[in-house]
Amino acid sequence: MPTAAAQLYERDFVRWAETQADALRDAARSGANLPLDWDNLIEEVESLARSERRELKSRLATVIEHLLKLEHSPAARPRAGWIETVIRERGEIERLLEDSPSLKAEVASMVEREKRRVASSAFKALKAHGEVNQAVLTKVLGAHYDADQVLGDWLPEPPGSDAPSL
Repeated sequence: MPTAAAQLYERDFVRWAETQADALRDAARSGANLPLDWDNLIEEVESLARSERRELKSRLATVIEHLLKLEHSPAARPRAGWIETVIRERGEIERLLEDSPSLKAEVASMVEREKRRVASSAFKALKAHGEVNQAVLTKVLGAHYDADQVLGDWLPEPPGSDAPSL
């Protein structure tokens, strides 16, 4: 029968890595007599969880950037590529959250932080293609997407479209 730690590894990788780092830290403090490089071993195990968070943030940022472009760019040609990217990244995020369900609790705050960070670069990309003005800047910087919009099936319509969103 698998140990509790092995079961946690299968259910939630990030939580497992954090728990293992804590266990290693406790063992190091207790003066465990194993010939291990405790400090670096703990750091490496903790970095596993940080890496998963970084990947999630990066994928969320990509989705948000493409949602902003879809919503604020009048260009028709790149829309299909942006939509494909959103769909692909949403699938990868879903797999990440399946492997580490404890990260679900962090998604809403990550979406908010990444939206603020990504808005500027999305605006710069639109501006580089001559697609924006000051009014669009205000809209891009003020856009708000919640976790359900970022992770769900929602896609914004292009500017000036009267069609309902998907």
